[in-house]
Amino acid sequence: MNSLKILSKKYFAVYGLGATGLSVVNYFKRHNYKNFYTWDDKKNLKGKNFSKVKFLKFLEKSDYIIVSPGINIRKSPFKKILIKYKYKIITDLDLYYMMNSNIKSVVVTGTNGKSTTCKIIEHLLKKNCFDVKLGGNIGKPILDLEVKKNSIVVIEASSFQLEYSKFVKPKYSILLNITKDHMDWHYNMKNYLNAKLKIFSLQDNKGYAILKDKKLIKKFKKEKFLSKLKNINLDSYSHVSNKIKNVYLNSQANFQNMPFVYELSKILNIKKDNFIKSCNSFKGLSHRHEIFYRKKNVVFINDSKATSFESSRYALMSNKNILWIVGGMPKLGDKFYLKKFKKNIIKSFIIGKNTQFFKNQLKNKINYQITKNIKKTILVVFNYLKHKKEKNFTILFSPASASYDQFKNFEVRGNEFKKLVKLYAKKYI
Repeated sequence: MNSLKILSKKYFAVYGLGATGLSVVNYFKRHNYKNFYTWDDKKNLKGKNFSKVKFLKFLEKSDYIIVSPGINIRKSPFKKILIKYKYKIITDLDLYYMMNSNIKSVVVTGTNGKSTTCKIIEHLLKKNCFDVKLGGNIGKPILDLEVKKNSIVVIEASSFQLEYSKFVKPKYSILLNITKDHMDWHYNMKNYLNAKLKIFSLQDNKGYAILKDKKLIKKFKKEKFLSKLKNINLDSYSHVSNKIKNVYLNSQANFQNMPFVYELSKILNIKKDNFIKSCNSFKGLSHRHEIFYRKKNVVFINDSKATSFESSRYALMSNKNILWIVGGMPKLGDKFYLKKFKKNIIKSFIIGKNTQFFKNQLKNKINYQITKNIKKTILVVFNYLKHKKEKNFTILFSPASASYDQFKNFEVRGNEFKKLVKLYAKKYI
């Protein structure tokens, strides 16, 4: 019996109707599934088909509870019943693997660099004639992808998705790095690490695990995962990197990620010359160290996707004469270790509603000014530049915090920065 017939006999509760939840609903409708019930805590779901009482009963009845990545069950109004039935909880990634058990996939996770690494892999595979699809936590939800039998699916997986996952089984798994993050969700590093390690847990001896960090490799071996371990050799990659003439990929941030891509290329039998050629044509990712504007002696970088200090540190490391725009909703437990970067930063400008946190992180370390919002900051920065024409400057928008205090998401935040820079640069520079 095929997957469709097996799953048609199951009952699904779909919790959360954002982009991911709606992709699940649309997937069910495309395949004529009728045994599912939906709920969203925030949306105004009216009519007899939407009832909190009915949803509670359906949670008990259901075989699987598909939870959207943005939902933390410990903070849900259904907390007790969800914890009781945690063994039923899956994500859209799980449903995808349940329905596509034979598909080739590359799953990329880690604290930093996931999106850029996924985009580089997608670009590399396309340039080398693979049929490749990209989804998950980047781009389209995974269930919205139109996949062929010979496709390779590149999936960015967040720790939120992986915490509940039970069926994720990639052919190629990449764990880039682990640093302290999302402690408000996972509560401790042990839980966070265990969520990330799930990309290896169902792999068999035909799968590949690509790792670099010695502690993660030690943990991998201790857990006795079955996949073939590919330990990154930095020396091997450094010989290749010397031939890559792409400034974006040679930045400090991406130099950390590129050895993983190179290792995957070798597994897929992509020739070295083709790897180099493909890398040289890569254009970069919006909102991630995006050099989007230059005028006179000033370079503007949009790094809005940097939502923690760890995410910002590579931009701070890779540039000089920085006027750093920082601020937003800080991550729980985040700390700014600025000793290595002080010499690169001329001044910082603090935006957002949580100015005290950033003052505490910057005081007695680097010069700062509170400017509250992006528009005012840009005007203050441009006024500063009028009187400092003797050197080159980097205007770095790398907030080191989430966007939700002032913006819907980091994309809206980054686009606002780019729009205002282009608008006022014509007048003031």
